[in-house]
Amino acid sequence: MNIPASSPLASVSLSDIPRILHKLSPEEQAQLLAELDHLARLRTKEQASAHFMPFVRAMWPTFIEGRHHLKMADAFERVAAGKLKRLIICMPPRHTKSEFGSYLLPAWFLGKYPHKKVIQSSNTAELAVGFGRKVRNLVDTDTYQDIFDQTELQADSKAAGRWSTSKGGEYFAIGVGGTVTGKGADLFIIDDPHSEQQAKLAETDPAIYDGVYEWYTSGPRQRLQPGAAIVIIMTRWSKRDLVGQVLRASAQRGLLPSLTEDGEEIETLATTDEWEVIEFPAILPSGNPLWPEFWPLTELEALKRELPHSKWSSQYQQNPVAEESAIIKRGWWQTWEKDRPPRCDFILQSWDTAFEKHERADYSACTCWGVFYRDDTQTGRPAANIILLNAFRDRLEFPALKQRVLRDYKHWEPDGIIIEKKASGAPLIYELRSMGVPVQEFTPTRATGDKIARLNGVADIFASKRVWAPATHWAEEVIQEVIDFPAGVHDDYVDSTVMALLRFRQGGFIGTALDEPEEEPYQGRRHRGYY
Repeated sequence: MNIPASSPLASVSLSDIPRILHKLSPEEQAQLLAELDHLARLRTKEQASAHFMPFVRAMWPTFIEGRHHLKMADAFERVAAGKLKRLIICMPPRHTKSEFGSYLLPAWFLGKYPHKKVIQSSNTAELAVGFGRKVRNLVDTDTYQDIFDQTELQADSKAAGRWSTSKGGEYFAIGVGGTVTGKGADLFIIDDPHSEQQAKLAETDPAIYDGVYEWYTSGPRQRLQPGAAIVIIMTRWSKRDLVGQVLRASAQRGLLPSLTEDGEEIETLATTDEWEVIEFPAILPSGNPLWPEFWPLTELEALKRELPHSKWSSQYQQNPVAEESAIIKRGWWQTWEKDRPPRCDFILQSWDTAFEKHERADYSACTCWGVFYRDDTQTGRPAANIILLNAFRDRLEFPALKQRVLRDYKHWEPDGIIIEKKASGAPLIYELRSMGVPVQEFTPTRATGDKIARLNGVADIFASKRVWAPATHWAEEVIQEVIDFPAGVHDDYVDSTVMALLRFRQGGFIGTALDEPEEEPYQGRRHRGYY
Protein backbone atom coordinates (compact mmCIF):
# COMPACT_ATOMS: atom_id res chain seq x y z
CA MET A 1 0.00 0.00 0.00
CA ASN A 2 1.54 3.30 -1.10
CA ILE A 3 1.24 5.30 2.17
CA PRO A 4 3.92 7.82 3.27
CA ALA A 5 6.12 6.67 6.17
CA SER A 6 5.06 9.74 8.17
CA SER A 7 1.41 8.77 7.97
CA PRO A 8 -0.16 7.22 11.10
CA LEU A 9 -1.45 4.50 8.72
CA ALA A 10 2.00 3.46 7.50
CA SER A 11 2.11 0.35 9.64
CA VAL A 12 -1.46 -0.78 8.83
CA SER A 13 -1.78 -4.04 6.84
CA LEU A 14 -4.76 -4.93 4.67
CA SER A 15 -5.82 -7.67 7.06
CA ASP A 16 -5.97 -5.13 9.90
CA ILE A 17 -8.33 -2.77 8.12
CA PRO A 18 -11.71 -4.36 9.04
CA ARG A 19 -10.63 -4.60 12.68
CA ILE A 20 -9.35 -1.05 13.15
CA LEU A 21 -11.49 0.94 10.70
CA HIS A 22 -14.01 1.97 13.34
CA LYS A 23 -11.18 3.16 15.60
CA LEU A 24 -9.91 5.68 13.10
CA SER A 25 -10.93 9.29 13.00
CA PRO A 26 -13.08 10.46 10.05
CA GLU A 27 -10.02 12.08 8.52
CA GLU A 28 -7.97 8.90 8.85
CA GLN A 29 -10.82 6.80 7.42
CA ALA A 30 -11.06 9.11 4.39
CA GLN A 31 -7.30 8.97 3.88
CA LEU A 32 -7.28 5.19 4.16
CA LEU A 33 -10.12 4.76 1.68
CA ALA A 34 -8.43 7.15 -0.75
CA GLU A 35 -5.18 5.20 -0.50
CA LEU A 36 -6.99 1.91 -1.00
CA ASP A 37 -8.75 3.30 -4.08
CA HIS A 38 -5.42 4.54 -5.43
CA LEU A 39 -3.83 1.16 -4.79
CA ALA A 40 -6.69 -0.65 -6.55
CA ARG A 41 -6.34 1.62 -9.59
CA LEU A 42 -2.59 1.00 -9.70
CA ARG A 43 -3.12 -2.73 -9.55
CA THR A 44 -5.77 -2.59 -12.29
CA LYS A 45 -3.47 -0.50 -14.47
CA GLU A 46 -0.56 -2.86 -13.91
CA GLN A 47 -2.57 -6.00 -14.65
CA ALA A 48 -4.59 -4.60 -17.58
CA SER A 49 -1.57 -3.12 -19.33
CA ALA A 50 0.36 -6.38 -19.03
CA HIS A 51 -2.39 -8.95 -19.64
CA PHE A 52 -5.31 -9.10 -22.05
CA MET A 53 -8.09 -10.55 -19.85
CA PRO A 54 -7.69 -7.94 -17.05
CA PHE A 55 -7.91 -5.30 -19.80
CA VAL A 56 -11.14 -6.89 -21.08
CA ARG A 57 -12.63 -6.90 -17.58
CA ALA A 58 -11.68 -3.24 -17.07
CA MET A 59 -13.17 -2.13 -20.40
CA TRP A 60 -16.22 -4.44 -20.26
CA PRO A 61 -17.36 -4.88 -16.64
CA THR A 62 -20.51 -6.85 -17.61
CA PHE A 63 -18.56 -9.32 -19.77
CA ILE A 64 -19.49 -13.00 -19.24
CA GLU A 65 -16.22 -14.88 -19.24
CA GLY A 66 -15.71 -18.39 -20.64
CA ARG A 67 -12.77 -20.75 -20.70
CA HIS A 68 -12.25 -20.18 -24.42
CA HIS A 69 -11.65 -16.49 -23.75
CA LEU A 70 -8.67 -17.38 -21.55
CA LYS A 71 -7.13 -19.39 -24.40
CA MET A 72 -7.68 -16.52 -26.81
CA ALA A 73 -6.11 -14.13 -24.31
CA ASP A 74 -3.04 -16.33 -23.91
CA ALA A 75 -2.57 -16.45 -27.69
CA PHE A 76 -3.02 -12.67 -28.02
CA GLU A 77 -0.39 -12.07 -25.35
CA ARG A 78 2.10 -14.26 -27.22
CA VAL A 79 1.32 -12.34 -30.40
CA ALA A 80 1.93 -9.02 -28.66
CA ALA A 81 5.18 -10.33 -27.14
CA GLY A 82 6.46 -11.38 -30.58
CA LYS A 83 6.45 -15.09 -29.66
CA LEU A 84 3.65 -15.99 -32.08
CA LYS A 85 3.65 -14.63 -35.63
CA ARG A 86 0.74 -16.49 -37.23
CA LEU A 87 -2.49 -17.21 -35.40
CA ILE A 88 -5.81 -18.63 -36.61
CA ILE A 89 -8.83 -18.82 -34.32
CA CYS A 90 -11.95 -20.55 -35.66
CA MET A 91 -15.07 -20.19 -33.55
CA PRO A 92 -18.88 -20.12 -33.82
CA PRO A 93 -20.99 -17.00 -34.33
CA ARG A 94 -21.99 -15.03 -31.23
CA HIS A 95 -19.08 -16.22 -29.09
CA THR A 96 -17.33 -12.74 -28.88
CA LYS A 97 -15.13 -13.37 -31.91
CA SER A 98 -15.27 -9.83 -33.28
CA GLU A 99 -15.46 -8.07 -29.92
CA PHE A 100 -12.17 -9.70 -28.95
CA GLY A 101 -10.40 -9.70 -32.32
CA SER A 102 -11.51 -6.46 -33.96
CA TYR A 103 -12.27 -4.28 -30.97
CA LEU A 104 -10.39 -5.12 -27.79
CA LEU A 105 -7.23 -6.66 -29.30
CA PRO A 106 -6.18 -3.64 -31.41
CA ALA A 107 -7.01 -1.27 -28.54
CA TRP A 108 -4.87 -3.27 -26.10
CA PHE A 109 -2.04 -3.71 -28.61
CA LEU A 110 -1.85 0.02 -29.35
CA GLY A 111 -1.99 0.74 -25.64
CA LYS A 112 1.10 -1.38 -25.10
CA TYR A 113 2.81 -0.16 -28.27
CA PRO A 114 1.47 3.31 -29.19
CA HIS A 115 4.17 3.66 -31.86
CA LYS A 116 3.17 0.55 -33.84
CA LYS A 117 0.81 0.07 -36.78
CA VAL A 118 -2.38 -1.99 -36.96
CA ILE A 119 -4.38 -2.92 -40.06
CA GLN A 120 -7.79 -4.44 -39.39
CA SER A 121 -9.89 -6.08 -42.11
CA SER A 122 -13.41 -7.52 -42.36
CA ASN A 123 -15.55 -8.79 -45.24
CA THR A 124 -16.78 -5.26 -46.06
CA ALA A 125 -15.20 -1.84 -45.71
CA GLU A 126 -18.27 -0.61 -43.82
CA LEU A 127 -17.87 -3.31 -41.18
CA ALA A 128 -14.14 -2.70 -40.86
CA VAL A 129 -14.60 1.06 -40.48
CA GLY A 130 -17.29 0.41 -37.88
CA PHE A 131 -14.78 -1.47 -35.75
CA GLY A 132 -12.24 1.29 -36.34
CA ARG A 133 -14.73 3.77 -34.91
CA LYS A 134 -15.29 1.60 -31.82
CA VAL A 135 -11.55 1.22 -31.20
CA ARG A 136 -10.95 4.95 -31.67
CA ASN A 137 -13.77 5.86 -29.29
CA LEU A 138 -12.49 3.42 -26.67
CA VAL A 139 -8.96 4.84 -26.82
CA ASP A 140 -10.45 8.28 -26.21
CA THR A 141 -12.23 7.29 -22.96
CA ASP A 142 -11.07 8.10 -19.42
CA THR A 143 -11.29 4.40 -18.49
CA TYR A 144 -8.81 3.51 -21.21
CA GLN A 145 -6.57 6.47 -20.40
CA ASP A 146 -6.40 5.37 -16.77
CA ILE A 147 -4.61 2.23 -18.00
CA PHE A 148 -2.72 3.49 -21.05
CA ASP A 149 -2.00 7.15 -20.39
CA GLN A 150 0.75 7.20 -23.04
CA THR A 151 -1.63 6.30 -25.89
CA GLU A 152 -3.57 9.32 -27.10
CA LEU A 153 -5.21 10.14 -30.40
CA GLN A 154 -3.39 12.55 -32.65
CA ALA A 155 -5.51 15.67 -32.84
CA ASP A 156 -5.51 16.02 -36.63
CA SER A 157 -5.99 12.32 -37.44
CA LYS A 158 -9.21 10.91 -36.00
CA ALA A 159 -11.17 9.51 -38.95
CA ALA A 160 -13.13 6.39 -37.99
CA GLY A 161 -11.23 4.01 -40.25
CA ARG A 162 -7.92 5.79 -40.33
CA TRP A 163 -6.37 7.44 -37.29
CA SER A 164 -3.04 7.89 -35.57
CA THR A 165 -1.68 8.07 -32.05
CA SER A 166 0.40 10.90 -30.66
CA LYS A 167 3.37 8.49 -30.57
CA GLY A 168 3.30 7.82 -34.29
CA GLY A 169 1.22 4.65 -34.24
CA GLU A 170 -1.45 4.07 -36.87
CA TYR A 171 -4.77 2.25 -37.23
CA PHE A 172 -6.14 1.49 -40.67
CA ALA A 173 -9.43 -0.31 -41.45
CA ILE A 174 -10.06 -1.94 -44.81
CA GLY A 175 -12.58 -4.29 -46.38
CA VAL A 176 -11.47 -7.56 -47.95
CA GLY A 177 -10.46 -6.82 -51.51
CA GLY A 178 -9.50 -3.23 -50.75
CA THR A 179 -6.07 -1.82 -51.41
CA VAL A 180 -3.48 -1.34 -48.68
CA THR A 181 -0.82 0.23 -50.86
CA GLY A 182 1.55 2.40 -48.87
CA LYS A 183 0.47 0.98 -45.51
CA GLY A 184 2.51 -1.24 -43.23
CA ALA A 185 1.42 -3.34 -40.27
CA ASP A 186 2.99 -4.69 -37.11
CA LEU A 187 -0.31 -6.46 -36.51
CA PHE A 188 -2.66 -7.43 -39.32
CA ILE A 189 -6.07 -8.62 -38.09
CA ILE A 190 -8.45 -10.38 -40.48
CA ASP A 191 -11.89 -10.89 -38.94
CA ASP A 192 -14.57 -12.89 -40.81
CA PRO A 193 -13.23 -12.35 -44.35
CA HIS A 194 -16.25 -14.13 -45.87
CA SER A 195 -19.78 -12.75 -45.82
CA GLU A 196 -23.02 -14.75 -45.62
CA GLN A 197 -23.90 -13.68 -49.16
CA GLN A 198 -20.51 -14.78 -50.49
CA ALA A 199 -20.83 -18.18 -48.79
CA LYS A 200 -24.28 -18.66 -50.32
CA LEU A 201 -22.97 -17.91 -53.82
CA ALA A 202 -20.05 -20.26 -53.18
CA GLU A 203 -22.45 -23.18 -52.71
CA THR A 204 -22.77 -23.30 -56.49
CA ASP A 205 -19.40 -21.74 -57.33
CA PRO A 206 -16.73 -22.64 -54.72
CA ALA A 207 -14.15 -20.68 -56.71
CA ILE A 208 -15.63 -17.51 -55.19
CA TYR A 209 -13.48 -18.21 -52.14
CA ASP A 210 -10.37 -17.99 -54.30
CA GLY A 211 -10.74 -14.22 -54.64
CA VAL A 212 -10.29 -13.70 -50.90
CA TYR A 213 -7.16 -15.83 -50.88
CA GLU A 214 -5.74 -13.94 -53.86
CA TRP A 215 -6.37 -10.67 -51.98
CA TYR A 216 -4.62 -12.10 -48.91
CA THR A 217 -1.50 -13.12 -50.82
CA SER A 218 -1.26 -9.85 -52.74
CA GLY A 219 -2.25 -7.53 -49.89
CA PRO A 220 -1.87 -8.39 -46.19
CA ARG A 221 1.02 -10.79 -46.65
CA GLN A 222 3.05 -8.07 -48.38
CA ARG A 223 2.19 -5.25 -45.99
CA LEU A 224 3.95 -6.64 -42.92
CA GLN A 225 6.68 -4.84 -41.01
CA PRO A 226 9.69 -6.94 -39.92
CA GLY A 227 8.60 -9.22 -37.08
CA ALA A 228 4.92 -8.52 -37.67
CA ALA A 229 2.05 -10.88 -36.85
CA ILE A 230 -1.12 -11.94 -38.70
CA VAL A 231 -4.23 -12.92 -36.76
CA ILE A 232 -7.15 -14.52 -38.63
CA ILE A 233 -10.36 -14.94 -36.64
CA MET A 234 -13.32 -16.42 -38.45
CA THR A 235 -16.17 -18.87 -38.62
CA ARG A 236 -15.48 -21.73 -41.02
CA TRP A 237 -17.55 -21.99 -44.19
CA SER A 238 -15.79 -24.39 -46.53
CA LYS A 239 -12.58 -26.28 -47.14
CA ARG A 240 -11.85 -23.55 -49.69
CA ASP A 241 -12.37 -20.58 -47.39
CA LEU A 242 -9.41 -18.41 -46.37
CA VAL A 243 -8.32 -20.61 -43.46
CA GLY A 244 -8.54 -23.73 -45.60
CA GLN A 245 -6.41 -22.26 -48.36
CA VAL A 246 -3.86 -20.67 -46.01
CA LEU A 247 -3.31 -23.98 -44.22
CA ARG A 248 -3.17 -25.92 -47.48
CA ALA A 249 -0.49 -23.56 -48.79
CA SER A 250 1.49 -23.90 -45.55
CA ALA A 251 1.27 -27.68 -45.73
CA GLN A 252 2.58 -27.63 -49.29
CA ARG A 253 5.58 -25.67 -48.04
CA GLY A 254 6.11 -28.28 -45.35
CA LEU A 255 4.94 -25.99 -42.55
CA LEU A 256 2.26 -28.03 -40.82
CA PRO A 257 0.05 -26.07 -38.43
CA SER A 258 -0.08 -26.88 -34.74
CA LEU A 259 -3.67 -27.59 -33.76
CA THR A 260 -5.54 -27.59 -30.52
CA GLU A 261 -6.88 -30.95 -29.37
CA ASP A 262 -10.13 -31.07 -27.38
CA GLY A 263 -9.56 -27.48 -26.27
CA GLU A 264 -5.96 -28.06 -25.08
CA GLU A 265 -3.24 -26.17 -26.90
CA ILE A 266 -0.23 -27.95 -28.37
CA GLU A 267 3.15 -26.25 -27.96
CA THR A 268 3.88 -24.02 -30.93
CA LEU A 269 7.17 -22.95 -32.47
CA ALA A 270 7.48 -19.29 -33.42
CA THR A 271 8.49 -20.01 -37.02
CA THR A 272 7.56 -17.05 -39.20
CA ASP A 273 5.10 -18.83 -41.50
CA GLU A 274 3.97 -21.58 -39.15
CA TRP A 275 0.36 -21.20 -38.06
CA GLU A 276 -1.07 -21.97 -34.68
CA VAL A 277 -4.71 -22.96 -35.10
CA ILE A 278 -7.19 -22.83 -32.24
CA GLU A 279 -10.55 -24.36 -33.10
CA PHE A 280 -13.55 -23.79 -30.85
CA PRO A 281 -16.59 -25.99 -31.67
CA ALA A 282 -19.84 -24.81 -30.12
CA ILE A 283 -20.33 -28.29 -28.64
CA LEU A 284 -17.08 -29.89 -27.51
CA PRO A 285 -16.18 -33.55 -28.14
CA SER A 286 -17.20 -34.21 -24.53
CA GLY A 287 -20.75 -33.12 -25.38
CA ASN A 288 -20.49 -30.01 -23.22
CA PRO A 289 -21.02 -26.49 -24.60
CA LEU A 290 -18.01 -24.32 -25.30
CA TRP A 291 -19.45 -21.34 -23.41
CA PRO A 292 -22.02 -22.71 -20.93
CA GLU A 293 -22.12 -19.42 -19.06
CA PHE A 294 -23.81 -17.82 -22.08
CA TRP A 295 -24.78 -20.61 -24.50
CA PRO A 296 -26.39 -23.50 -22.56
CA LEU A 297 -26.48 -26.90 -24.22
CA THR A 298 -30.26 -26.82 -24.64
CA GLU A 299 -30.02 -23.63 -26.72
CA LEU A 300 -27.26 -25.06 -28.90
CA GLU A 301 -29.12 -28.33 -29.47
CA ALA A 302 -32.25 -26.40 -30.45
CA LEU A 303 -30.17 -24.37 -32.91
CA LYS A 304 -28.62 -27.58 -34.26
CA ARG A 305 -32.08 -28.97 -34.99
CA GLU A 306 -33.06 -25.82 -36.89
CA LEU A 307 -29.96 -25.48 -39.09
CA PRO A 308 -28.96 -27.63 -42.07
CA HIS A 309 -26.40 -30.14 -40.90
CA SER A 310 -23.72 -28.79 -43.26
CA LYS A 311 -24.09 -25.27 -41.86
CA TRP A 312 -24.03 -26.50 -38.27
CA SER A 313 -20.96 -28.64 -38.95
CA SER A 314 -18.95 -25.87 -40.60
CA GLN A 315 -20.04 -22.68 -38.83
CA TYR A 316 -20.70 -23.99 -35.35
CA GLN A 317 -18.42 -27.02 -35.16
CA GLN A 318 -15.63 -25.63 -37.42
CA ASN A 319 -15.69 -28.83 -39.45
CA PRO A 320 -16.33 -28.08 -43.15
CA VAL A 321 -15.91 -30.94 -45.57
CA ALA A 322 -15.11 -30.58 -49.25
CA GLU A 323 -17.90 -31.98 -51.44
CA GLU A 324 -15.51 -32.55 -54.32
CA SER A 325 -13.42 -35.00 -52.25
CA ALA A 326 -16.40 -37.02 -51.01
CA ILE A 327 -16.73 -40.67 -51.97
CA ILE A 328 -20.51 -40.29 -51.99
CA LYS A 329 -21.77 -37.07 -53.57
CA ARG A 330 -24.73 -35.19 -52.17
CA GLY A 331 -26.41 -35.12 -55.55
CA TRP A 332 -26.59 -38.93 -55.55
CA TRP A 333 -29.02 -38.95 -52.64
CA GLN A 334 -32.67 -38.77 -53.65
CA THR A 335 -35.13 -36.79 -51.51
CA TRP A 336 -38.48 -38.37 -50.60
CA GLU A 337 -40.80 -35.37 -50.52
CA LYS A 338 -44.02 -37.09 -49.41
CA ASP A 339 -45.16 -37.05 -45.80
CA ARG A 340 -45.20 -40.84 -45.58
CA PRO A 341 -42.57 -43.28 -46.86
CA PRO A 342 -43.43 -45.79 -49.62
CA ARG A 343 -44.78 -49.23 -48.87
CA CYS A 344 -41.74 -51.44 -48.35
CA ASP A 345 -41.23 -55.11 -49.22
CA PHE A 346 -38.27 -55.70 -46.94
CA ILE A 347 -37.06 -53.78 -43.88
CA LEU A 348 -33.60 -54.05 -42.36
CA GLN A 349 -32.07 -52.47 -39.26
CA SER A 350 -28.30 -52.02 -39.18
CA TRP A 351 -26.48 -51.44 -35.87
CA ASP A 352 -22.94 -50.17 -35.33
CA THR A 353 -22.31 -50.46 -31.60
CA ALA A 354 -19.76 -49.07 -29.15
CA PHE A 355 -18.53 -50.53 -25.89
CA GLU A 356 -18.92 -48.02 -23.09
CA LYS A 357 -20.76 -44.85 -22.28
CA HIS A 358 -18.24 -42.13 -21.51
CA GLU A 359 -17.18 -38.82 -23.00
CA ARG A 360 -14.56 -40.32 -25.32
CA ALA A 361 -16.59 -43.33 -26.42
CA ASP A 362 -17.92 -43.79 -29.93
CA TYR A 363 -21.64 -43.71 -30.53
CA SER A 364 -23.90 -46.69 -31.02
CA ALA A 365 -25.79 -45.96 -34.22
CA CYS A 366 -28.70 -47.55 -36.04
CA THR A 367 -30.13 -46.93 -39.48
CA CYS A 368 -33.38 -48.51 -40.61
CA TRP A 369 -33.87 -49.12 -44.34
CA GLY A 370 -36.65 -50.36 -46.57
CA VAL A 371 -36.74 -51.78 -50.11
CA PHE A 372 -39.51 -50.52 -52.37
CA TYR A 373 -40.22 -50.69 -56.11
CA ARG A 374 -40.84 -47.93 -58.59
CA ASP A 375 -40.78 -47.85 -62.38
CA ASP A 376 -37.36 -47.20 -63.85
CA THR A 377 -37.38 -44.08 -66.04
CA GLN A 378 -35.29 -45.79 -68.75
CA THR A 379 -36.68 -49.33 -68.89
CA GLY A 380 -40.18 -48.67 -67.59
CA ARG A 381 -39.90 -51.83 -65.49
CA PRO A 382 -40.17 -51.94 -61.69
CA ALA A 383 -36.74 -51.39 -60.12
CA ALA A 384 -35.69 -51.86 -56.51
CA ASN A 385 -34.89 -48.70 -54.51
CA ILE A 386 -33.80 -48.19 -50.91
CA ILE A 387 -35.13 -45.60 -48.50
CA LEU A 388 -33.86 -44.50 -45.10
CA LEU A 389 -36.76 -44.93 -42.68
CA ASN A 390 -35.16 -43.98 -39.38
CA ALA A 391 -31.82 -43.23 -37.73
CA PHE A 392 -30.66 -43.19 -34.13
CA ARG A 393 -27.34 -42.47 -32.41
CA ASP A 394 -26.37 -42.19 -28.75
CA ARG A 395 -23.75 -43.23 -26.18
CA LEU A 396 -25.30 -46.10 -24.23
CA GLU A 397 -24.31 -48.66 -21.62
CA PHE A 398 -24.96 -52.26 -22.68
CA PRO A 399 -28.30 -52.73 -20.83
CA ALA A 400 -29.70 -49.51 -22.28
CA LEU A 401 -28.39 -50.45 -25.73
CA LYS A 402 -30.14 -53.82 -25.61
CA GLN A 403 -33.40 -52.21 -24.53
CA ARG A 404 -33.15 -49.70 -27.37
CA VAL A 405 -32.56 -52.45 -29.95
CA LEU A 406 -35.56 -54.40 -28.66
CA ARG A 407 -37.76 -51.31 -28.63
CA ASP A 408 -36.88 -50.44 -32.24
CA TYR A 409 -37.32 -54.07 -33.27
CA LYS A 410 -40.84 -54.19 -31.84
CA HIS A 411 -41.73 -50.81 -33.39
CA TRP A 412 -40.45 -51.44 -36.92
CA GLU A 413 -40.85 -55.21 -37.09
CA PRO A 414 -37.91 -55.54 -39.51
CA ASP A 415 -37.29 -58.65 -41.56
CA GLY A 416 -33.77 -58.71 -40.24
CA ILE A 417 -31.20 -56.99 -38.04
CA ILE A 418 -27.52 -56.79 -38.88
CA ILE A 419 -24.97 -55.99 -36.15
CA GLU A 420 -21.23 -55.60 -36.52
CA LYS A 421 -19.52 -58.18 -34.31
CA LYS A 422 -17.26 -55.82 -32.38
CA ALA A 423 -17.29 -54.08 -29.00
CA SER A 424 -20.75 -54.54 -27.46
CA GLY A 425 -22.03 -56.01 -30.75
CA ALA A 426 -20.78 -59.54 -29.99
CA PRO A 427 -22.66 -60.10 -26.69
CA LEU A 428 -25.64 -58.22 -28.13
CA ILE A 429 -25.88 -60.69 -31.02
CA TYR A 430 -25.88 -63.68 -28.67
CA GLU A 431 -28.50 -62.25 -26.34
CA LEU A 432 -30.86 -61.20 -29.14
CA ARG A 433 -30.60 -64.59 -30.82
CA SER A 434 -31.48 -66.31 -27.54
CA MET A 435 -34.63 -64.18 -27.48
CA GLY A 436 -35.63 -65.25 -30.98
CA VAL A 437 -34.67 -62.01 -32.75
CA PRO A 438 -33.36 -62.63 -36.31
CA VAL A 439 -29.85 -61.20 -36.15
CA GLN A 440 -27.12 -61.49 -38.74
CA GLU A 441 -23.59 -60.64 -37.70
CA PHE A 442 -21.21 -58.61 -39.80
CA THR A 443 -17.49 -59.23 -39.39
CA PRO A 444 -15.11 -57.15 -41.53
CA THR A 445 -12.46 -59.27 -43.26
CA ARG A 446 -9.66 -58.72 -45.71
CA ALA A 447 -12.10 -59.58 -48.44
CA THR A 448 -14.48 -56.78 -47.44
CA GLY A 449 -11.58 -54.32 -47.08
CA ASP A 450 -11.29 -51.30 -44.82
CA LYS A 451 -14.03 -48.71 -44.27
CA ILE A 452 -13.09 -46.70 -47.34
CA ALA A 453 -13.06 -49.80 -49.52
CA ARG A 454 -16.46 -50.90 -48.19
CA LEU A 455 -18.03 -47.51 -48.88
CA ASN A 456 -16.54 -47.52 -52.37
CA GLY A 457 -18.10 -50.98 -52.76
CA VAL A 458 -21.62 -49.53 -52.50
CA ALA A 459 -20.90 -46.16 -54.13
CA ASP A 460 -22.43 -47.30 -57.43
CA ILE A 461 -25.77 -47.90 -55.68
CA PHE A 462 -25.77 -44.23 -54.63
CA ALA A 463 -24.54 -43.14 -58.07
CA SER A 464 -27.47 -44.98 -59.67
CA LYS A 465 -29.71 -42.66 -57.65
CA ARG A 466 -31.70 -45.42 -55.99
CA VAL A 467 -31.01 -44.41 -52.38
CA TRP A 468 -33.68 -42.19 -50.84
CA ALA A 469 -34.05 -40.23 -47.62
CA PRO A 470 -36.82 -38.02 -46.25
CA ALA A 471 -36.36 -34.27 -45.92
CA THR A 472 -35.84 -34.36 -42.15
CA HIS A 473 -33.10 -33.16 -39.84
CA TRP A 474 -32.18 -36.66 -38.62
CA ALA A 475 -31.88 -37.90 -42.21
CA GLU A 476 -29.70 -34.90 -43.08
CA GLU A 477 -27.32 -35.92 -40.29
CA VAL A 478 -26.90 -39.34 -41.88
CA ILE A 479 -26.46 -37.86 -45.36
CA GLN A 480 -23.92 -35.30 -44.21
CA GLU A 481 -21.85 -37.87 -42.31
CA VAL A 482 -21.73 -40.14 -45.35
CA ILE A 483 -20.74 -37.18 -47.53
CA ASP A 484 -18.09 -36.10 -45.02
CA PHE A 485 -16.42 -39.49 -44.86
CA PRO A 486 -13.50 -40.09 -44.57
CA ALA A 487 -12.69 -36.53 -43.44
CA GLY A 488 -15.57 -36.18 -40.98
CA VAL A 489 -15.44 -36.38 -37.19
CA HIS A 490 -17.78 -39.39 -36.84
CA ASP A 491 -18.38 -42.46 -38.98
CA ASP A 492 -20.99 -44.40 -36.96
CA TYR A 493 -23.80 -43.70 -39.44
CA VAL A 494 -21.41 -44.49 -42.29
CA ASP A 495 -20.66 -47.94 -40.87
CA SER A 496 -24.34 -48.65 -40.29
CA THR A 497 -25.29 -47.50 -43.79
CA VAL A 498 -22.57 -49.50 -45.53
CA MET A 499 -23.52 -52.69 -43.66
CA ALA A 500 -27.15 -52.29 -44.73
CA LEU A 501 -26.38 -51.65 -48.39
CA LEU A 502 -23.90 -54.53 -48.53
CA ARG A 503 -26.57 -56.80 -47.07
CA PHE A 504 -29.13 -55.63 -49.64
CA ARG A 505 -26.67 -56.24 -52.46
CA GLN A 506 -25.57 -59.66 -51.22
CA GLY A 507 -29.20 -60.67 -50.74
CA GLY A 508 -30.06 -59.71 -54.29
CA PHE A 509 -32.54 -57.03 -53.25
CA ILE A 510 -30.92 -54.27 -55.24
CA GLY A 511 -28.38 -53.95 -57.99
CA THR A 512 -27.10 -51.51 -60.58
CA ALA A 513 -26.29 -51.57 -64.26
CA LEU A 514 -22.88 -52.96 -63.34
CA ASP A 515 -24.40 -56.13 -61.83
CA GLU A 516 -25.42 -59.26 -63.70
CA PRO A 517 -29.00 -58.87 -64.99
CA GLU A 518 -31.74 -60.95 -63.43
CA GLU A 519 -34.29 -62.88 -65.47
CA GLU A 520 -37.15 -61.27 -63.60
CA PRO A 521 -37.13 -58.39 -61.14
CA TYR A 522 -37.66 -59.36 -57.53
CA GLN A 523 -41.29 -59.00 -56.42
CA GLY A 524 -41.93 -58.54 -52.73
CA ARG A 525 -44.28 -60.94 -51.02
CA ARG A 526 -45.78 -58.35 -48.68
CA HIS A 527 -46.16 -54.61 -48.53
CA ARG A 528 -45.94 -52.46 -45.43
CA GLY A 529 -45.93 -48.75 -44.92
CA TYR A 530 -44.45 -46.94 -41.93
CA TYR A 531 -44.54 -43.34 -40.97
